[in-house]
Amino acid sequence: MTEFARAPRRASTPGTILIVEDEVFIRLALADDLMDAGFVVLQAFNAAEALQVLEASVDVDLLITDIRMPGPMDGLGLATYARATWPLLKIMFISGNLTDLPADPPADALLEKPYFQTAVIAGVRQLLNGSEQGRAAP
Repeated sequence: MTEFARAPRRASTPGTILIVEDEVFIRLALADDLMDAGFVVLQAFNAAEALQVLEASVDVDLLITDIRMPGPMDGLGLATYARATWPLLKIMFISGNLTDLPADPPADALLEKPYFQTAVIAGVRQLLNGSEQGRAAP
């Protein structure tokens, strides 16, 4: 189930992140870690749910996606579409299948599973800190 509701952004909120991961326990653990770090987190099971969130004009600063997911569009397809549609959206792949990526993947950061929560949080902060947050409207 996609979670659209979120708290209103405060000036001190470091950013809104959309996690796209079909493994429920991985998605929930990552969401908890990022919320504990102060981020607003939205979740999607697959690319179709993620596109619903992005197209609903929800202000997402960072898309974190797995590569292999169920459905007609995988994480690579989602990232490619998102990069073309919302060029200011930051994209991070977190996957156990980074070797499946092309030489120039449509992502700002890559992190291999299994990962340490500190590595994810540091990577997210690096991507969002000092960058222009938010998406350009399609």
